[in-house]
This record gives sequence, C-alpha cells and structure tokens, in this order.
Amino acid sequence: MENIMSSKLFTTRQGTVLLGVIAAVIAAIALIVYLDHYRNSVASANASIKVLVANRLIQKGTSGDVIRTNGGYYQVLSIPKKQVDPGAILSPASLAGKVALTDISSSQQLTAADFGVGGGISGVLNKNERAVVISLGSPQAVGGQIGAGSHVDVWVLTNGQDSSGVSRPIAKLLFQDMYVLNAGTTGGNVTLRAETPTQAGQLIYASSNDQLWLTLRATIASKPKPPVISARNVTGG
Repeated sequence: MENIMSSKLFTTRQGTVLLGVIAAVIAAIALIVYLDHYRNSVASANASIKVLVANRLIQKGTSGDVIRTNGGYYQVLSIPKKQVDPGAILSPASLAGKVALTDISSSQQLTAADFGVGGGISGVLNKNERAVVISLGSPQAVGGQIGAGSHVDVWVLTNGQDSSGVSRPIAKLLFQDMYVLNAGTTGGNVTLRAETPTQAGQLIYASSNDQLWLTLRATIASKPKPPVISARNVTGG
C-alpha cells in the first residue's frame, strides 16, 4: 500500500510541485553555505595583521634588544594579510637575544630571516671589519648619550704644523659615520666598528698618542669634506 501511495505521489501534479520545492530548498541551502564560505574567504584574505616595520635604517649588527627597547627603530602597523612578508615579526619580544644579519631599510617589514643569533660581536663583522675598543671620558663619549646602534663622528685632537713650520694644536675630523657596537652610559670603553684593519689601526694609534672625541650624528646624514680646526678657525689667530 505504501509503495502505491508513494508512486502516485511522484506521478501527480502535487507530487511534482513538492519535489520542485524540495529541490529549491536544497539549492537555497547550498547557495547560502557557499556564499557564507566565500564571505569568510574574502574576509580572511582582506584581514589585517599587525607587524613591525622599520622607522629608519637598521644596520647589520644592531642588537635586537636595542631595537625592541627603543621605539625609534620601529613602528607597529596593520598591513593586509596578503601584503605581509613571509616570516614577518609580530612582537618585539621575538628580537630578544638576536642581532640584525643584514641592513634593514626604512619602511621595510622586519622578518625572522633578518635576525639571528650573532655569536657575539664577531658574528656581526664581515671579513674586513674589526671591532676596536677605545677608552673615553664622559664628555668625549657624548656624556652617555651614545649606545649600541649609535652613529658617531670621530675627532682627534693632535698637533699639526702651520705654514711656518710651527707645531700647533688642531682638531681633525678623522672618521665619519662610525657604528657603535657597544658603549657605557657614563664614558669608559666604547666599541666601534672599523671598516678595515687600517682604520682600526688609525683608531688605536690616535687613541694611544692623541685625544679622541666622539660626536653623535643622525643615522642618515651628509658627509662633508673632513674639516681641520685650528686657532685660526676658532679665534682668527
């Protein structure tokens, strides 16, 4: 009896309409599920992620601990997920105990590939660079205003002969834009990164035989022709 009733249901006009309604409901449900999945996919693709972006040039060898505790090195920006670089760093805490393995340009995203365990100062020097330690008083070391990651000019106070052959004191700009690997807060030892062994030797010689002064400079600054200052420049004498 049930089979006969079922057979009649599917062969009658009402049965056909009912089947059509059922099919329409199933299609509507499938469409809703698809649209919901599509909206979620679009929302996920357009979602923003907060990542660390360099505020200025971060030179190779800069300590991750210096970067993460100094807001001047980076800012946190919300970037669309599809524009986030692979391995982008999301938290400053990820930089602890690491150093920059390469130069990082301003506006560049900080990524895990940019940082690693440097193995101490030697791990951030290339084959030509040398780390040189010089001992300075507080005024000569900019009164504790420099630290790891600072950029400085190096002046030497020495004696030079004037046109008459008389030896007189002079101040000469020895090197520009040297990178500070480490420094105390009240003077003392300052570790500079020399670009060549010759430059390292010049620093050692000047430190042993003359007096060195450091001046703090911007990360990106001009490099004028190194001046030589004498009494003539200061007093006109």
